[in-house]
Amino acid sequence: MQVHIADHPLIDHKLTVLRDKNTDSPTFRALVAELVTLLAYEATREIAVHNHTIDTPVAPIVGVELSRPRPIVVPILRAGLGMLDGMSRLLPTAEVGFLGLQRDEETLQAITYANRLPDNLSGRQCFVLDPMLATGGTLVASIAYLFERGAKDVTAICILCAPEGLAAVEAAFGGHAGIKIVTAAVDQRLNAKGYIVPGLGDAGDRLYGIV
Repeated sequence: MQVHIADHPLIDHKLTVLRDKNTDSPTFRALVAELVTLLAYEATREIAVHNHTIDTPVAPIVGVELSRPRPIVVPILRAGLGMLDGMSRLLPTAEVGFLGLQRDEETLQAITYANRLPDNLSGRQCFVLDPMLATGGTLVASIAYLFERGAKDVTAICILCAPEGLAAVEAAFGGHAGIKIVTAAVDQRLNAKGYIVPGLGDAGDRLYGIV
């Protein structure tokens, strides 16, 4: 497992505004999209490409194009939907699948309630979108689900991570070379309710309001 903490002043600035409890939902949504685009740039550094010859107005040249099968982007419902626009700006040709997982507030375990994914993900690069890697239960369940369908290359894009969440993923999958986590920051810890400290609160509520 690889963990990449994106180090850029624009990322730090946007994250600071996201953390502020006074930031309203429209601003929060816009900043999440902007921040995810920056994180996606880092997450796609090793995206699969192959040589492709084209003619410029002056001369032929060998460039590259994205390989097939196309990568698939998997937002985790509901908060991951707020990250989809930012990812799609950078990777508009990717297919999009959905996983619905939610955390049981008593057990802190992830429960799957919906999925919309191809049956066979063999050879596909998968990009999972989930704003908060807290206890790790949701991401572990998501990666396991993708592996069950044949995926071997999974990159998770998370705005924030807790050390406990990273440890849980590491414990579940060991040194699996096909897992990468890209994040804006690794925070201090989880509190007794399983929230990241200092964190930014409940990302879904701040994106869409309390339902």
